[in-house]
Amino acid sequence: MKIKTFLSIIIVLLLLGSTTSVFANEGYAMLEYLSKGSEVEKLQQELQKRDYYQGAIDGIYGINTENAVIKFQIDNKLRIDGIAGSQTQSALFNSSQPSKGSTSSANTYSQDDLYWLARIIEAEAGSEPYNGKVAVGNVILNRVKSKEFPNTVYGVIFEYYGSIPQFSPVANGSIYNNPSQESIQAAKDALNGANPVGNATYFFNPAKASGSWIVKNKTYLSKIGGHAFYA
Repeated sequence: MKIKTFLSIIIVLLLLGSTTSVFANEGYAMLEYLSKGSEVEKLQQELQKRDYYQGAIDGIYGINTENAVIKFQIDNKLRIDGIAGSQTQSALFNSSQPSKGSTSSANTYSQDDLYWLARIIEAEAGSEPYNGKVAVGNVILNRVKSKEFPNTVYGVIFEYYGSIPQFSPVANGSIYNNPSQESIQAAKDALNGANPVGNATYFFNPAKASGSWIVKNKTYLSKIGGHAFYA
């Protein structure tokens, strides 16, 4: 009888523990691309309050909402996937962090840096996801910091090996196209320290080029959108 009572107590305690665990993890529903409903509306409202989202509060997790989440994840050093899971929502709703527009970090870059970085991002990654745009900006800035490359944004972008430019937009003239607002923002974020690719100094699109020299001589880091990044 005592054994049965003891076992019953253990079972009850285990059930209580598992129930507590379930409730602890139920704080936020996972929201992702094409999610809909009132939870998405709340997400959009909070992102808008912090100057990450400028779209309609329509309860539809579209590309603009996904990009806003990615920007928030970059700024808060969270996993960059565009998905508003429990970690991202907890940081968004529970922190007292000021809005993006009111941050006090000093901009140490020049307008010339921003001008050219936004244009190379647009030319190389205009159709890439937002964090892919930031990543291309990171490659340029990582080269600026490296002794192997010129020490200015302009110098890196317009570097030639022999008679061949390092970046195809310089060769085909697309470097002079006006960048989108998203490419400009990606350039600003990269210049302000956002970095989804670490110390990458090379990238290429495997669907468009073999990148054989890079693959043989450099270390693969990650793939974002259509670009593979190497250091």
